[in-house]
Amino acid sequence: QVVLKSDAPTGDVLLDETLRHIKATESAETVQTWIELLTGETWNPFKLQYQLRNVRERLAKALVEKGILTTEKQNFLLFDMTTHPVSNTSEKQRLVKKLQESVLERWVNDPQRMERRTLALLVLAHASDVLENVFASLADDKYDVAMNRTKDLLDMDPEVEAAKARATEMIWAVLAAFNK
Repeated sequence: QVVLKSDAPTGDVLLDETLRHIKATESAETVQTWIELLTGETWNPFKLQYQLRNVRERLAKALVEKGILTTEKQNFLLFDMTTHPVSNTSEKQRLVKKLQESVLERWVNDPQRMERRTLALLVLAHASDVLENVFASLADDKYDVAMNRTKDLLDMDPEVEAAKARATEMIWAVLAAFNK
């Protein structure tokens, strides 16, 4: 269950809107339910008022404004589609290098000692099915080490890890939701 600890504004429009939705719920919802609501993937008509509107478009627009993505129109047979390819490859490479280094050079074999943002990024890369792409540029031996370490990390029991001191409960709850 997601319980709101603070509704203080974050300065990010989508995060602040999310906090307002969580605060407005009458009963605590599960992480899985919030993922469905906040990504616009829910079909529950009783929960539609908590759903973020146009979240993918809004995220893409924010990344375009930051110069990370660009907007292009592409023709797919009979339809024109808007796509958002990466325009700032240096930012993408920085994140890829950060993840590679975290599991190869700075590996601590303890998620409680990992930088929270790095752990969250690993979980999200796994959930988005792009983790193999992160390690694809590595030599075969380093690729195997990185994938095995990451697999060990992602195979940990989220409930056990979330209960540990200094744990980031939400990251583990998100991993559990995506692993279902």
